Amino acid sequence: MSYNILIVDDSKSMRTVLKKTLEISGFKVGQYIEASNGLEALNLIEGKWIDLILSDIHMPVMDGFGFLRSLKERAVSSDIPVIFVTTEANEERLNELMSLGASGYIRKPFRPEEISAFLCRIMGENDDHAMGTNSEGSDF
Repeated sequence: MSYNILIVDDSKSMRTVLKKTLEISGFKVGQYIEASNGLEALNLIEGKWIDLILSDIHMPVMDGFGFLRSLKERAVSSDIPVIFVTTEANEERLNELMSLGASGYIRKPFRPEEISAFLCRIMGENDDHAMGTNSEGSDF
């Protein structure tokens, strides 16, 4: 099975790194959808099938907290797993995200095999199903 993934980050280069990381990891992606902030992401979700969201926390217009709150208030999107990819070190803020309904978080830097294993676990997949053998051992 492949997954449609929404990547929400104000940095175009980080969105590219996340896509490249998923490709390296072997995680099966059907379609990438990209947004530069939470508000743009909410607008993009309408009428699209999204299986998983990878989001930054610190963004202009609407940050990760506002995005997660709004996402969880909508019946059509409340069950979509949201993983935050962040440099945030404040445990209190990360715990707040979890209490708002985040499925988890990944701290930067990360390795392709770590992100794939984490996403497989969130999606209820066996690591062998989504992992390829093309890991280059890169940190992102």
